[in-house]
Amino acid sequence: MMAQVLRWAPWLAFFLVALPAPIYFLTKYSPSTPDTALNFLFALVSLGVGSIIGFIVMLVLLYYRRNWAQRVRDRVAASGVTADEIPWFMSELTPSERKALKEIDARDPMLADAYRETLASRITASRVIANAKRELLLVERRMNRVGYIQGADTTSLKEELRADRERLEHVKTEGTERRAEAETRLHMIEAAASRGASWAETNMALHRLSNTQEQIPLALEAARMEQQALEESEKALRETTQQTSTKELGIDGRGEAH
Repeated sequence: MMAQVLRWAPWLAFFLVALPAPIYFLTKYSPSTPDTALNFLFALVSLGVGSIIGFIVMLVLLYYRRNWAQRVRDRVAASGVTADEIPWFMSELTPSERKALKEIDARDPMLADAYRETLASRITASRVIANAKRELLLVERRMNRVGYIQGADTTSLKEELRADRERLEHVKTEGTERRAEAETRLHMIEAAASRGASWAETNMALHRLSNTQEQIPLALEAARMEQQALEESEKALRETTQQTSTKELGIDGRGEAH
């Protein structure tokens, strides 16, 4: 609920701050009253001042919303990011990951779920690496400050700091490996989704092509039947003409013989 409120609050705050005063003076504006010009001037001035104040309020709310969202993400990611929490971390995804997630979600929901889980693993690993780097920097600064201490036994403290550094180096290395595995899995899912879509489209095209080759087009079949009927009619006409000619020749022959 807080996220929805902060989503619209900056833009609504601008209008709520900038518009009430100009609207009030414009309602009092009337050409028949002697204060017409003064009310119009007050409306313009209040609109300018209100716009400036509203813009400042909007920037403050946007800054607060950004920090609030960052704190929420930090609390959510403290125990590891899950697939259901991906919408909170859309700003931490790369443009290619956001595009791939949208395309896979439209093609195959099951692959999209696997893609979200892998994205959650990748975000968790990236945050672990970032935290390890930050802690390593702090440990290095402490070790440098301890080196300047004189007149006190700092052996145990240095050993503890070295142990912390080794532990953080191990965490950083393991996080890097986990992130590489997650990125590899992301590419595998993207390839599987693309391969599935392309194979489905290719098979459909081949099926249509085979159906087209197996079935003769109606226009071609009609033309063939028309040509066949024309040839048969011409053949029948020739046969009829020949029979008629033969009969006429037979009659003439009998007449001459008589």
